[in-house]
Amino acid sequence: MRIIEICANSAQSCVEAEAGGAKRVELCAGIPEGGTTPSYGEIRMAQRLTSKIDINVIIRPRGGDFLYTEAEIGSMLLDIELCKQLGVHGVVFGCLTKEGDIDVPLMRRLIETAAPLSVTCHRAFDVCRDPFRAMEELIDLGCDRILTSGQQSDAVKGIPMIKQLVERADDRIIIMPGCGVREENIALIEQETGAKEFHTSARSVLYSRMEYRNEQVPMGSNVVTSEFETVQTDREKVKRVVGNFIFS
Repeated sequence: MRIIEICANSAQSCVEAEAGGAKRVELCAGIPEGGTTPSYGEIRMAQRLTSKIDINVIIRPRGGDFLYTEAEIGSMLLDIELCKQLGVHGVVFGCLTKEGDIDVPLMRRLIETAAPLSVTCHRAFDVCRDPFRAMEELIDLGCDRILTSGQQSDAVKGIPMIKQLVERADDRIIIMPGCGVREENIALIEQETGAKEFHTSARSVLYSRMEYRNEQVPMGSNVVTSEFETVQTDREKVKRVVGNFIFS
């Protein structure tokens, strides 16, 4: 079965993803940081506003690396428990050792806590030392899928690695290309790698409805181009991605 998963940054983005024909979302906050755990309210609203789409929730207490402190691990465990209570479809996380390997004991602890939810290892995988060893460890742990750009800056550049991972996985775990997957390249990635699930954002800029604006006082990092622009999943882009995917 071929599946499109949308990286959704809000409950409304989940609505857009569902309207566009996606099968699943990965619900995240903190997109500029690569995705962090969304709030209870965001998860609940995503559930209330959708009816047919599977919701996977990222469990990531901060941006940055994937070597976590005991306090951060405690937060992750509590967030996983909350997701179980809310009845989401799955959770998404990844943990590494300081040497750059999969933190097998910690991943086992998180996966056991998450059961029976679906578990995806996110792109922590893309910065691990040995991807083929890591894949085997994740298979042994019972992880359902790996989100990966093939250890490159985007999935198109990572096609050779993704292809090898799909072949070596041999249906024991799902290899899901993500990062830079677009309507214009998804057919190529599918054809070249043999992957069956794909992760994309399909976002557009959403302009503020504010009439009065003081643009001299930023609320966050100076990386932000404007306080009066946000991004949101675009149902029309989702439709085009799904269309190109299904008929490729």
